[in-house]
Amino acid sequence: MVSVNPFADFRCECETVLAQAVKHAFHEIETVAFPLGKPPRPDYGQLASPLCFELAKKLKRKPAELAVLVVQATDKSHFNLIEKVEAVGGFVNFYVNFPKFSALTLKSIKQLGKNYGFPKTDAPKKIIVEHTSVNPLHPIHIGQARNPILGDSLARLLKLRGHNVSTHYYVDDVGRQSSVIAYGYAKLGKPKPDEKADHFIGKIYTITSCIVELNRLKRQLEAATDASANEVAKLNKDIAEWTGIAAELEHKYPTLFNALLEKISADTNPEEEISKLNRAYEDGEPNAQKLIREVSELCLEGFRQTAKRVEIFYDSWDWESDFVWSNQVSDVLSKLKSSGFVFSEEGVLEFDAAKVIQDLQLRAKLGLREEQEVPPLTLVRADGTTLYTTRDVAYTLWKFSKAEKVINVIGMEQSLAQLQLKIALYALGFNKQAENLVHFAYNLVTLPGYKMSSRRGHYITFDEVLDEAIKRAYEEVSKRSPQLTEEEKQNIARFVGIGAVRYALVDVDTGKPVVFTWDRVLNFETNSAPYVQYTHARACSILRKAERAPTKLFCEELDEQLEHDLILTLASFPDVFIEAAEYLKPNIIADYSNALADKFNTFYNALPVLKAETPELCDARITLTEAIKIVLNNALNLIGVVAPEKM
Repeated sequence: MVSVNPFADFRCECETVLAQAVKHAFHEIETVAFPLGKPPRPDYGQLASPLCFELAKKLKRKPAELAVLVVQATDKSHFNLIEKVEAVGGFVNFYVNFPKFSALTLKSIKQLGKNYGFPKTDAPKKIIVEHTSVNPLHPIHIGQARNPILGDSLARLLKLRGHNVSTHYYVDDVGRQSSVIAYGYAKLGKPKPDEKADHFIGKIYTITSCIVELNRLKRQLEAATDASANEVAKLNKDIAEWTGIAAELEHKYPTLFNALLEKISADTNPEEEISKLNRAYEDGEPNAQKLIREVSELCLEGFRQTAKRVEIFYDSWDWESDFVWSNQVSDVLSKLKSSGFVFSEEGVLEFDAAKVIQDLQLRAKLGLREEQEVPPLTLVRADGTTLYTTRDVAYTLWKFSKAEKVINVIGMEQSLAQLQLKIALYALGFNKQAENLVHFAYNLVTLPGYKMSSRRGHYITFDEVLDEAIKRAYEEVSKRSPQLTEEEKQNIARFVGIGAVRYALVDVDTGKPVVFTWDRVLNFETNSAPYVQYTHARACSILRKAERAPTKLFCEELDEQLEHDLILTLASFPDVFIEAAEYLKPNIIADYSNALADKFNTFYNALPVLKAETPELCDARITLTEAIKIVLNNALNLIGVVAPEKM
């Protein structure tokens, strides 16, 4: 017999026995729930039910007395994975039959191999996971890198759960920022990058933004004849700040800075030139289209190279501009205008989200507190250009034409915009789509002592972090395993370094910020990818030294508590996977991997495997080690971390 979820089989058997016992002991009880949880200590069994505390209220009797009656009514002829049932302080406690349960678990892992731990859903769906979607202005930096790692991990979880998953990258190429970089790029004569394209584009964007902003502030100061002393002081302060940034950029990139300064200074009003380009692009003017698409594609090519380094790929690259030029955005605007929830204020078109909530009684559906107010959403500026969220409504409806569920992996700072987006769907009558739109929010990545600002050029690129991780991993691997060849060291350093970064960005609860420090990321001793990878490599080393694959399980030999803990942890992996996939919690896979590594290392340090007391016990522990290797590999694969055979 092979099981896709051994612990669930044990739980199901306990529920059946419990239901039959209650029916036999208390004929007057018609329907009750049969809750089961894990006791605090192994000597209390592997599952326990507080059912008798609920029964006590109905029957006016003591829980401990009822628990004894339930245990007495259990039918032992139905026991397979259950060894015994006991009444403990009002609880009904179930003890697993470890020889049978171990045999079921180890046999299932061995036979299912890389498929173990991934029960399929009964209701598969077409799901789009949109993630990364960094604006094509500069390289992906470490502050943004949590998004693709989380998005890719979600896609892996949902695919293995049996869903039809498609990953999408939304190219945000409409708006002032894209026009700023295109303006600077054009001023330079559309040069070919002499380095990784996104890094090159990022420098142009930062320098152009700085020069244009300084120009704007200086012109504003010259025109501020009627301004108050406070307004003038603020302008001077801003000019001083941007002058300092300009000096820093000129020092870092003298040739590029001076070339851009000369070209941009030739324009009387660079800000107006950028605004014209922005309007022309949104209107689909051919020259503007060609220019902004060209510079965006350069940046995206750099993104693709970075994503490939961490084994992340996309099924679709969706251009924001396509939705503008195809009239899908204007169609959405027309429908919103006719919905009765849009008003105009000084030439600006606003969407009244609060009125939608009130009229459609959405407060409970949206999980809003009674006092929580949702401000209006600006749909169209006075100059006729649309805003990001307006265009996002059209994009979202397009995604729902291809999927039943849409998951947007977007930082929690965008929570209001995502809420307004969902409210707009309700206003348009797309209730089902609104209910199947998920904002997968996450907190920031912080580097102690370093404040990032893309506009000011203060950021550490994701590429730089990966390079540094690989470099540090190489030093550590060389120190720990000097006997390896240079090629082996380089190869191991690459997947250890990249795995370390991926693990660090996924293992923290998404509601909490990731504090990125090298001491934590590349810790070989606990709770990190290198630690779990090293544990997997240790298991592989044991199996290589064993030089044989046992033909019998000998599970009755595994009677140490450490062995039982490992069996239970292995058997629980499918439950952990289901929880991670159903509740979108990739971090619990990292937690599980670390916990399994901890238990195996404790076992390895306490009990001999290859030098076990008897051949039968040796074979049993080899089989257990092989199962641990398989499950560690399967768990790490879910979060995109390589499970190495050597380290």
